[in-house]
Formats: sequence, C-alpha cells, structure tokens
Amino acid sequence: MTDTHTQSEGAEARFAEVFQNLGSIVRYAAARGSRDPEGIAAEVMTIAWRRLPSLPADDPRPWLFVTARNLLMAERRRTGRQAPLDERHAEAPAPEAESGDPAVTAALMQLRPADRDALLLVSWDDLTPAQAARVAGVSPVAFRVRLYRARRRFEQALSAQQGGLNGSHTVGMEST
Repeated sequence: MTDTHTQSEGAEARFAEVFQNLGSIVRYAAARGSRDPEGIAAEVMTIAWRRLPSLPADDPRPWLFVTARNLLMAERRRTGRQAPLDERHAEAPAPEAESGDPAVTAALMQLRPADRDALLLVSWDDLTPAQAARVAGVSPVAFRVRLYRARRRFEQALSAQQGGLNGSHTVGMEST
C-alpha cells in the first residue's frame, strides 16, 4: 500500500508540473481561433493525466502543444460540418497576433499563417526551435529555416509598416 501511495503522490507531483502550462495552452488555443480555448486546454490536461507515464520527462510543453493542435483541428472539422456550405470553404483561422504595438500587429498579420505560427511559437509561446518543430510537425532543420525566413519577412513587413524611417529593425527574438 505504501508503494501505491508513493506512486500516486509522484504522479500528482508530476501532473502539478504539467498543469503549470494550462495558461500557455489556453493562450495557444485562443490565438489560433478556438471557439472554446478553455475547453481545449481542459481536454489537453485530461489527456495528459491519462497518459502521464508516457509524457516526455524533460519538458512536456511540446507534447501539450501538439495535443492542443490536434484538438483544434478536430474542433475545426466538427464546426466545418455544422457550418453552412458558404462558410465551409473559408480558410481555417490563422494564428492571431495581438501586440501592444499596432505596427507589430499589422506586420504579423501580413505574414503567411505558417510564418506567423513559427514566430509565435518561439517568441510568444516561449518554445525553443526544436520544441516548436515538434509542435509544427516538421524536422528541427526545416523549422529553423522556416523561422529564419519568417523573421526576415517580419522585419520587411515591420519596416514597411513604419515607413522605413528607422532603417533596419531588430526583431526581439534571440537568434537560433
């Protein structure tokens, strides 16, 4: 009985660590157009509890984000079947980008959804490029190339938004 009790305490402590990511998952789902970001995050945590022994021990965040992405795709399929025919052919919502600076927001919204998602995963969701690659479902090398190109496109869009008055702008993201 002591071993079982110790194991359950260990599982609860491990899940408490995983649960600290709830806010990040809610923000991720909301930024990607979920109708119920809290529901998506709750379902992610439910799945994480059921699969706790198989979660990556070092950092569960990429696994949580992939699970959230899969639930978001299922939500879009469900709502797509329920939507009127006219709305079914509309593109899936791209990651939203609201920053405090209107020029930054406008520059982000000009990017392709994959570029915007790459930037948001690394800068706003605070994932490393290797973790973000797992979330995006691509190899780390492919993600780094995507991120490099997204940063250049963002810098160009931001320069255009600000009229090029300040010359070259540095994107507030560390290099990879």
